[in-house]
Amino acid sequence: MIRRALTLMAPVLLLAACASLRPATEQRVTQGPTAQQFWTMRMLLQNGKEPSFDERRYWDDQMELKVAQYLREHPDTANSLDAASFRFYRQTAVGQSKEQVLILLGPPVGTTTDEAEMEKLARRYWPELKGNVTEAWVYPLGWNFYFAGQRLVDITQYLKD
Repeated sequence: MIRRALTLMAPVLLLAACASLRPATEQRVTQGPTAQQFWTMRMLLQNGKEPSFDERRYWDDQMELKVAQYLREHPDTANSLDAASFRFYRQTAVGQSKEQVLILLGPPVGTTTDEAEMEKLARRYWPELKGNVTEAWVYPLGWNFYFAGQRLVDITQYLKD
């Protein structure tokens, strides 16, 4: 029983140890994490192991169906120049809709429309974001997504406070 608990906790402890060795990361980017990165992280945390080949294939098929359905329902997006991030790379990127981010990453762990909270999340980037964002979504690994209405307008990441 104890061995099983240690086996399940090993990946989590390894991730924590690696994170503590890295210097603090603070970045503002136009492209965020991929759907596969987030799904793999969730699988590691839930199951204590990386997904199997069959699990990856099933997930990939399901993601392909979701992306294809979204693009059928939104032909203007399917024909846009930056559709590749969503369609092929399955990566979050500035300009995407809230619905696209939800398809790729799932629901956020937190959301806020409070300006003071968004300022805390944006830290040194707040002067550039202030007045241009209406909502922020918080995801694991320090990822914060800022929206103006329905569009993703900025992405920041902070690791290790």
